[in-house]
Amino acid sequence: MTINEKQDELVEEFEFLTDWIDKYEYIITSAKELPIIDDKYKQDQYLIKGCQSRVWLYPEIREGKVFFTADSDAIISKGLVNLVVQVLSGYTPAEIVAADVYFIDRIGLQEHLSPTRSNGLLSMLKQIKLYAHAYNSLKA
Repeated sequence: MTINEKQDELVEEFEFLTDWIDKYEYIITSAKELPIIDDKYKQDQYLIKGCQSRVWLYPEIREGKVFFTADSDAIISKGLVNLVVQVLSGYTPAEIVAADVYFIDRIGLQEHLSPTRSNGLLSMLKQIKLYAHAYNSLKA
């Protein structure tokens, strides 16, 4: 499945939810699916800068693909990082760098999150892209 196919699937799932209370519940429930970061990586160097909550994100490259694990001390942030990880984990660095991440706008997350949560979500996405870019540069 491509990154765009994963995004489209996620957008479709959100379209079935009628109001934002249901959508927040989905985000909270999705937090349980997050591949949890090993405690040894819960260090400052893996903290996402710009998040109101503490969110850790750890990249690991295996067989040419980047896989992410994460965790947060806030359930909404944990659900949000899961959405981003769900879409972008398991692809090559080049695929992640080149990805047009549109699901955030199509779902309406930026409009319905508080400004600090919205900034945190964008910081998560930016950090994933930075990790992928760094791995991509190492390959070149």
